[in-house]
Amino acid sequence: MKIILHPFELELKHTFTISRQSFNTKPTLIVELKDGNLSGYGEASANPYYGISIEKMTRDIINCQSTIEHSNKETPEDFWKKLYPLLKDNMFALCALDLAFHDLYARKKDKKLVDLWNLDTSQNPMTNYTIGIDSVEKMVNKMKEMPFPIYKIKLGTSEDLKIITELRKHSDAIFRVDANCGWTVDETIKNAVALQKLGVEFIEQPLKADDWNGHKKVFENSVLPIIADESCQIEADIIKCFQHFHGVNIKLVKCGGLTPAKRMLYQAKEFNMKTMVGCMTESSVAISSIAHLLPLLDYVDMDGALLLKNDIAEGVKIEKGIVKYSTINGNGVKLLLN
Repeated sequence: MKIILHPFELELKHTFTISRQSFNTKPTLIVELKDGNLSGYGEASANPYYGISIEKMTRDIINCQSTIEHSNKETPEDFWKKLYPLLKDNMFALCALDLAFHDLYARKKDKKLVDLWNLDTSQNPMTNYTIGIDSVEKMVNKMKEMPFPIYKIKLGTSEDLKIITELRKHSDAIFRVDANCGWTVDETIKNAVALQKLGVEFIEQPLKADDWNGHKKVFENSVLPIIADESCQIEADIIKCFQHFHGVNIKLVKCGGLTPAKRMLYQAKEFNMKTMVGCMTESSVAISSIAHLLPLLDYVDMDGALLLKNDIAEGVKIEKGIVKYSTINGNGVKLLLN
């Protein structure tokens, strides 16, 4: 098995702003695992909040090259278990490798990954479309540009309730809000009352990730469900989030790929917590991988490729929130190389 790395700079349609940063481009790394005539593809984008760069991922993957290239006969679970001790300090790199190995493994079986897992796709949830922080006028224009049944609205400003009030005038879609650690306890509890009246479904990560006393207070007093994101990164965080959040949003890059994500989702279900998978700003390589987890989810945020000016891959299609699987086996992706 041969490993090939493809770095890209993804250009966004619009400046994307959350409570802690803005960006117009996003560096991403595509990992290709090639065995004979078949290739599997995985992806992880750089993220300064988590200290991850393309250079760091490349360096750490190359350091594991011999182990990776001698692992073509293993299951994805065994592959992940072998690489975890080597990459436990770089879950983004581990994620890209895990996605690529799942893709290759399912292609070898001549099946789509979701069929290999024997999951029922008939009740898959629809994805939301994310509206980053901007002027209200531009946020409204973004909704008009992309009519969707569900929007996730990024918040964390001094005008959050005014923003949602104004956006509600222009859409009867379901709203979800994500403060990205930008609120206080009292602010969250108070905002939840107003947001519930404005048709908001849930609040994602209102407080700083490590404010567990605050999370507990919000959990016990909020009239809206609270979903963990920054507070739920790896498998050990599920038990920590229990009775501090009503649900968890799992990101593949943060937990290390599909292998641990599946375990985390099943564990969350055992605790009767709502399950969600989210994305970063990524191409259809990573987004198509998420699609195979849809039967295990209550909510999903997999719009990352829709935010791009030009995608670097073909994969799942999203039409007004409905996710349609690719006809390609594995994770369902085709990399578009120049």
